Amino acid sequence: MVCVVDFKREVGLWHAILASVFNGMKVIFVPYSLMKMNPATWMHMVSKYQATTALVKSRDLHWALLATRDHKDISLGSLRTLLVADGANPWSLSSCDAFAVAFTPAPYNLRPDAMCPCAGKFGDWHNFHSTPGKCTVGEPKWAGRSVDDAGQIVAGAVVVVTAIDGSNRLCQADEIGEICVSANSTATLYWALDGQTQHTFKVEPIGEYGKPIGAVRYVRSGLIGFMGPDGMVFVVARRQSLLAVSGRYHSADDIIATVLAVEPMKFVYRGRICVFSTSVLRDERIVIVAEQKPNCSEEEAPTDLRLKILDPKSKISLSSSNHLPKLKWITRVLRAIDTIHQVGIYCCALVPANHLPKTPLGGVHVSETKQRFENGDLHPSTLLMCPHNCVLNLPKPRERQADVGPAAMFVGNIVQGVRIAVAKGRNIEDEQGYSLLETLRYRAQQQPEHRLLTLVTAKNAEQDTATPTTLLKRAERIAGLLTDRARLNRGDHVALIFPPSIDLVAAFFGCLSAGLVPVCIKPPVASDLNTTLGPIRMMVDMSKAVAILAPANVSKLLKSKEAAHSIDSNAWPMILDMEDAPSSWRRKNNVNSDTTTSSGSSGASKEDICYLDFSINSSGQLQGSSMSEASAIAVCKSIKVSSELYPSRHVVVCAPPYSGISLVLWCLSSVYSGHHTTLIPPAEVEQQPSLFLTTLSNLKVRDAFTTYATINSCVSQLATSVETLKERGCNLSMLRSCVAIAEERPRIALMSSFCKLFAPLSLNNRAISTSFSSRVNAAICMQGASGPEPSTVYVDARALRNDRISLVGKGAPHSVALIESGKLLPGVKIAIANPETRGQCADSHLGEIWVSSLHNASPLNRISSGFDSIQESSSDVYNARLTTGDTKTRWARTGYLGFLRQTQSITEHGELHDAVFVVGALNESLVLRGMRYHPFDVESTVSKAHRFVGNSAVFTWNHLVVIAAECTGTESDALDLVPAITSAVLEEHHLIVGVVVVVDPGSIRHGPGGEKLRSTIRNLFLEEKLNPIYVAYHM
Repeated sequence: MVCVVDFKREVGLWHAILASVFNGMKVIFVPYSLMKMNPATWMHMVSKYQATTALVKSRDLHWALLATRDHKDISLGSLRTLLVADGANPWSLSSCDAFAVAFTPAPYNLRPDAMCPCAGKFGDWHNFHSTPGKCTVGEPKWAGRSVDDAGQIVAGAVVVVTAIDGSNRLCQADEIGEICVSANSTATLYWALDGQTQHTFKVEPIGEYGKPIGAVRYVRSGLIGFMGPDGMVFVVARRQSLLAVSGRYHSADDIIATVLAVEPMKFVYRGRICVFSTSVLRDERIVIVAEQKPNCSEEEAPTDLRLKILDPKSKISLSSSNHLPKLKWITRVLRAIDTIHQVGIYCCALVPANHLPKTPLGGVHVSETKQRFENGDLHPSTLLMCPHNCVLNLPKPRERQADVGPAAMFVGNIVQGVRIAVAKGRNIEDEQGYSLLETLRYRAQQQPEHRLLTLVTAKNAEQDTATPTTLLKRAERIAGLLTDRARLNRGDHVALIFPPSIDLVAAFFGCLSAGLVPVCIKPPVASDLNTTLGPIRMMVDMSKAVAILAPANVSKLLKSKEAAHSIDSNAWPMILDMEDAPSSWRRKNNVNSDTTTSSGSSGASKEDICYLDFSINSSGQLQGSSMSEASAIAVCKSIKVSSELYPSRHVVVCAPPYSGISLVLWCLSSVYSGHHTTLIPPAEVEQQPSLFLTTLSNLKVRDAFTTYATINSCVSQLATSVETLKERGCNLSMLRSCVAIAEERPRIALMSSFCKLFAPLSLNNRAISTSFSSRVNAAICMQGASGPEPSTVYVDARALRNDRISLVGKGAPHSVALIESGKLLPGVKIAIANPETRGQCADSHLGEIWVSSLHNASPLNRISSGFDSIQESSSDVYNARLTTGDTKTRWARTGYLGFLRQTQSITEHGELHDAVFVVGALNESLVLRGMRYHPFDVESTVSKAHRFVGNSAVFTWNHLVVIAAECTGTESDALDLVPAITSAVLEEHHLIVGVVVVVDPGSIRHGPGGEKLRSTIRNLFLEEKLNPIYVAYHM
């Protein structure tokens, strides 16, 4: 006997060791290592020793067919039995037939009846073996295959067929089930595994009436099949290869046989194909992993990962056509499996040569491959996912019924005793005080040496300072430049393109002093003029600015040849250099400063425009509004009362000073309240991340205002430097309130990470809080100096998708944590309204946040028609009215969904606290299958899907969900992100992802405040400017 299989287990142990010793046979063992060098070695041993029996696997037959050069001097005429150990595998039959056809003729002379496939496993030993001849059940069809017998039952054995679902019920004659054997040759137990022993070795088949058929115990063979005529056993699958998908059973061996039948296979290694199932969305999904041949050429299997899979419906072209052969082969495989097996494939992947884990004998380690796939460690070279074809158990789409009218809803809430969702902050009186410019002049007279502003940079702790006197002097110099030299008229709009600095504050008050309207605009970036000049030009045009005031470096950049390639230099309005400001304007007008018309704001009405506020939201839209003098004073007063800002206080501000509350804190608040503000440009924190924390520590600041971008920079870049900061004496114990300025849902994870990371620096975990503002109101909510601790609630994500709020406990399945966005500022009143019917909602009901206050912004078309044409009409946004509830108040629509909830916390006035919870922007939400999804929730799931997922962005394209995710690992890890992201989103949100775009770190763009510019990322993707590592279009 010549034995090629493992002699330590199963068929090799039974025949090569036990049976050969019992019968006194001579056995020649051929090691696996020798077979890899010369696959025809066992045939040479048969020829040399005239062996009558050979024990092989179908793999050895296939290898022998390929080793044509080693077929000399081979004679197989002495073989009486060629025993094939894996006869239960469907693909073994093709190898047996091909081997018989090749070696039956002379000079090999293999006997036609020598081929003997067998079936069995450890528990029942070798119980079925074929006899000369074949018995075939059925004829081959396009969606079927012939089934050969595995032989007759061994003498003295009894065989029954039980249900395939694992129960002990006997099958009918025409049913397929698990074959169970009762014989003296079977094993009896698993050592020290009583439960497994009871299940496998002590089977009591249940008859027709639910009773055991006898006292005989049977052993599960692990083989799936049925009984044929004359005691023939037909095996169709192995128990361990069964895949239960959508209530049907499929054999992984059959699927592999189908994959092997797809031609051509120039780059796929025949013996290295793995099929398994993974659980996704309450069902099993089939995954196919094939290994490439080690000697395939670059044209057949290129290794460059930077490609795009062609979508026939899109206009995006291929960047690497070399991948088409592999993708075409995968498509043919999927089509063949769908035709023959009527089952969809979730994922089909190709891995480089020698990347699949191996068993000790060189086979594919299926469980290890499955574990790598689920852990994201498979590292495929090509991937194609088909969730649209195989995921058929999605929840039914939401059908929006005819809604009950707003009046009926309002009356229903009253009848049920539900509190109507309306809340307001502390009352403040509308005082007839000084204007902003008059306040600055008053402080210059009363407190000339009191420091208002200090600019801190990475190189200098006091890069620039300003007192009321110096600030007024610098402002009046700029006013002289604008009036005397530029000849600007009162009421003209001036674009201030300054970096974050005290010069911006001086320019702002210089415009007020000259009676002009300032428009603060972020300067362009010299290294990215093509991208940054466009928004600047739009703001200048939209504001109808007649002049641009900028420092010398910015004015030169706007006039440079590089900028002229993007914007014609002649298209800009008059560009003024701040360095040209005269030094005698103040002395010239000092005497008549109270009566001159150039005194600007001192003689201006409070209804006149103070400044224009422009910003680009996360949807990529340019939005603008105007702030009157009264609104600017009201917002300053509201912040002063809330944060208790007095001349003795010290505040740090690290935020871009171009719009919203950031502009107020940077330019106006110190002048109005008289406190000292330390200004930190955000760009300085990017260069030196520790600058923000060290400034707070050195100055022992109690109140600070910053953005999520700064917090994220500290967390990501200072995670390994906490001990170093502690050794340098950095102490944050004095920090009472650090407010994150935002126009979005509070980022709980980021705030929690910041508190935990810097807790060794004595940072109080209650110090970090958030605020909320929008384009219609610069300051709606802020934690402030006093008030209850921000409350956190957990809502059901499934209810949230249906525009409902369902409170659940912490840690509950499908729960989403929401933290309130601070306390309502004084003078602010909000209501929750249905965005469609405009009816007032009840407490803890989701709706749009509407706000009414003295510092509400005004629309731009208040100045000139056509300004706000790209957005909603001003009457709909800035002067909205409720259809039910408080119908007399004029409201401004924030465009954000949220809800009010009255908590049990007590305010400083002894009243119950009304908490405002922001859910997300209305225009950014994705309405899919009748449900509303918020990108924040989907991106949070994506960030947890794989350890190498960085920032991500979610948007839609052609009704497909597109996810762009940064890969923080190597390029070999890029494709691991695709199935991880797809499965995670399916599990958490019941959404099928259409396209996954894997990009380099830093490709996901953010705005000045840290908000994601999803619309910009979408446009870059469509314009093929995103430079992705891999783009996977799911089928």
